[in-house]
Amino acid sequence: MKLFIISLFSLYQNWISPDHSRFGRALFPQGFCKYTPSCSMYAKEAINKKGIIRGLIAGSWRILRCNPWSSGGPDPVN
Repeated sequence: MKLFIISLFSLYQNWISPDHSRFGRALFPQGFCKYTPSCSMYAKEAINKKGIIRGLIAGSWRILRCNPWSSGGPDPVN
């Protein structure tokens, strides 16, 4: 199940993501995400490190924190 969810994130990154897809890199060569690593990479790392449920919760919390009022910057998975 863990591999399936991670592969869904990989599909998103390859085809849709403004930071990782070919189309996105053409539009935003410096990157689009204000956090490092991007939210999709953060979610993949969190799932690998914490398991499916806690990883998805951590990834969701990260997406909720990504708003115009956040400062961004480095935010590694704890």
